[in-house]
Amino acid sequence: MADQPKPKVLIVDDEPMNVELLEAYLGSEYVTVSASNGKEALTKVNEEKPDILLLDIMMPEMNGYDVCKLIRSAEGTQLLPVVMVTALSNREDRIRGVEAGADDFLIKPVDKVELTARIRSLLRIKHLHNSLQQEKDKLEMQNRVRSVLTRIIPTLFKTIPLEQKNMIIHQMTNMVVESMLEGLIGYEDIKSKENPLGDACCMLMNQLGGSFESKPNAENHNSFYLKGTRCPWGAQEAQLNPVLCNLTRGAFARLAERIDYEMDVEVLSTMGNGDEQCIFRFSKQG
Repeated sequence: MADQPKPKVLIVDDEPMNVELLEAYLGSEYVTVSASNGKEALTKVNEEKPDILLLDIMMPEMNGYDVCKLIRSAEGTQLLPVVMVTALSNREDRIRGVEAGADDFLIKPVDKVELTARIRSLLRIKHLHNSLQQEKDKLEMQNRVRSVLTRIIPTLFKTIPLEQKNMIIHQMTNMVVESMLEGLIGYEDIKSKENPLGDACCMLMNQLGGSFESKPNAENHNSFYLKGTRCPWGAQEAQLNPVLCNLTRGAFARLAERIDYEMDVEVLSTMGNGDEQCIFRFSKQG
């Protein structure tokens, strides 16, 4: 897609000519950054957050094997794809590279077609892993939220005064909403979007298992709708426990406070009340 950023490649080599050659091969398809030694490479990995690393082996002070081992030992870079680009070609060198944690090897002089093919393959694997990790994070967030509900909802069915019940509902809403927002994946990336509040609310519900989308209000540009066709709590569960719909509105209101404090949230329909879909209207105050 046109709006997707180019993948970033970190090229590590103590020979400037080698760096320039690889940059020429990759410049049109990738963002390239470079380092001239092992220590600088480790700094650039942390600062630049590259998507893949092209690593020379024979460098002064710290060779490529040691750099690769340090990358593999750090929690944040354990899965960073590393391609060793080297003039060494014997079996022992490759075995040593595998033991250090390298994902692939290229022999100098590097062939451009082979280089780009290897990079695409490793980035595709990295993308698949990231997708799986996001799904894992999504499930963990769902389990965390539902764990809160499981602990607190039974108390609502006890014989307690209405005032205390309302207090419990309020406290539960705050607890669950905070848990939702802490686990919201990709929140920082949508703050600059055209409708960050609508995008954040949809992202939150969809990561919980719902199906929500933001719709503009053609009659009023100071408002928009959020429509859901699948309840994140489960339609039957929401009908049994109407407080779950309160949690949804509470989450939207809290996000509105964080992103656009001038927006009010109005509930028009919910599947928890037996409606075909959930519809919320967000409107500018005043």
